[in-house]
Amino acid sequence: MGGAEVTVTAVDSHRVLARGTTDPYGLFMATLPPGSYSVMATAEGLTPARNSVDIAAGVALSPARIALLPARQLELPAPGTWLFDPPHTAIRFIAKHVGMAHVHGRFTRFDGGIRVAPDMADSQVSVRIDASSIATGNRTRDNHLRSADFLDVERYPYIDFVSNRFVYRGGSKWTLHGTLTMHGTSRSVGLDTTYLGTVNGGYEQELRCAALAKAELHREDFTLNWRSMLARGIAVVGPTVQLELDIQAMYRTPETPTPPE
Repeated sequence: MGGAEVTVTAVDSHRVLARGTTDPYGLFMATLPPGSYSVMATAEGLTPARNSVDIAAGVALSPARIALLPARQLELPAPGTWLFDPPHTAIRFIAKHVGMAHVHGRFTRFDGGIRVAPDMADSQVSVRIDASSIATGNRTRDNHLRSADFLDVERYPYIDFVSNRFVYRGGSKWTLHGTLTMHGTSRSVGLDTTYLGTVNGGYEQELRCAALAKAELHREDFTLNWRSMLARGIAVVGPTVQLELDIQAMYRTPETPTPPE
């Protein structure tokens, strides 16, 4: 199996001495000094496997096979409405400042939810973000990002995402295809999503589900032209932005059946 992650750790020092992925034929090789090692193999949708191996000077080891068994499938959320829990949900972004380090930021005001259908592929996610709630830890920069040079929050107060289909990618991976509307422009985007499962949590033991979604956005797709800003001498973030949604949602109502036509 190609693409499995392999990590080799020294037993005595717990140092990682080799790490990589298997080749298209499922092989992984590393040259190591004599000693005792732990070999961990992982792959999406499979249970990690750990083997021990002892290496002696002048002795060539025969190839060894490691088997990864199917992982326990996470139970999908129950059909119905799941609303984002803001204290346990974060919408973050990372952008590279031109000529400098990365800028980390987040939006502090938003709401949204998930309508889980009996067939998960027919489910829908909607998110509305208050664009003026952008926060990067620098008041001057935040005010500039809210200005007409960037988000122009007076004209475009909200950033909206609405999914139109869920595509299963195997294991706990899904892609949410939908439309992102920002700065008066709508574009199709895909959120690479890892489903983290459901749990009874919180002070009132509410039923919750959790997921982590990521996407790369190109600012010029939303008419935020960084080249023209550079020409005007404005120091800005680079042309791409990494968006990350760390979501917890609480179960609210069962799915309402669609009335017959």
